[in-house]
Amino acid sequence: MPASGKTTVAIRVAEMLGINYLCGGDILKNLAISKGYKYSGNDWWDTSNGMKFLEERKQSYKFDHEVDNQLIKSIQEGNVVVTSYTAPWLSKTGVKIWLKASPNNRAKRLASRDKISYKEALKVIKQRDEENINIYKNMYNFILDKDLSVFHLVLDTDILSKDKVIGIVSNVSKYFI
Repeated sequence: MPASGKTTVAIRVAEMLGINYLCGGDILKNLAISKGYKYSGNDWWDTSNGMKFLEERKQSYKFDHEVDNQLIKSIQEGNVVVTSYTAPWLSKTGVKIWLKASPNNRAKRLASRDKISYKEALKVIKQRDEENINIYKNMYNFILDKDLSVFHLVLDTDILSKDKVIGIVSNVSKYFI
């Protein structure tokens, strides 16, 4: 889920293992840019442009299917750490890790990262959670943050430090490279 630590952990683990990092959200941002949306900063999804693109995505899942196809192809080729909401359900290969975090802690992280108030961050978290859950339920009939049966490992980033999560994920991932 947004602000659970997935990008921070994925980038660091990819560096430690000497393999590539690929973000489904970045691919989706590039598609938005190709459609004429203005992009600015890492918090783009939380801006009015990001939310507007989200509304367009709900009208047609073509963007999401294109991203998923690119991600699955990269996963099948191997030697990549991927952040994706859908790949764990769509790919049969790789180690699948869910980073769990409460909405409150995710809002605190988002507020700090994006330099916004906690109240605003919590509103963004709730809206993005709801929108993402609905999109992928409608597309693929799974429920983010509820159906975790496809994951090999679930780590609670509310109680584990960033360094501990990175250590666990990098150690587990070594067995799948």
